[in-house]
Amino acid sequence: MADRIQGRHRRELNRSNLPIYAAQMGTGRHSGFDHVTITVADLDGARRFFGLLGFEETAATVVSGEEMSRYMGIPDWEADHVTLSLAGAATHQEVQLLRFHHPAVADDPGESDLARPGFNHVCFTVDDLDATLERLRAAGVRTRNEIMEFHDRRLVFLVGPGDVTIELAEWTTADA
Repeated sequence: MADRIQGRHRRELNRSNLPIYAAQMGTGRHSGFDHVTITVADLDGARRFFGLLGFEETAATVVSGEEMSRYMGIPDWEADHVTLSLAGAATHQEVQLLRFHHPAVADDPGESDLARPGFNHVCFTVDDLDATLERLRAAGVRTRNEIMEFHDRRLVFLVGPGDVTIELAEWTTADA
């Protein structure tokens, strides 16, 4: 059944047909991923985790005030805000970390449950999944599963900061 669903009505998107898709999208389409923001309790641990994936700290500040509260929809909030950028990437990519001073943020025991509505996981491309996993495991990072092959990729889930699920993908075709 999965093979049938996978093959039916599926139009492959790769570098060779990307201009066709771009033309169909028109000028109002987005131009790519900018950032993902993750709330963490252990800011230093999160910095180390994403540093292992090649992200470098580019900004750190405390955010608060009426304008930020209005924008975020969180009354009277204050948090450390750390921006980590992926150096040398073809396109700009950021992970932004928030550690709340107030309001208090409770741990979410369901964060690692992928069978729920809302944010599921974020995936980063790596050139060599085996070497990356060896380096991450040596630093104490745990995986959630074994490597699997799916849609021209080798994939694995990691236990990220605050139990957020981070996926790594190594493309196995040149169309990545």
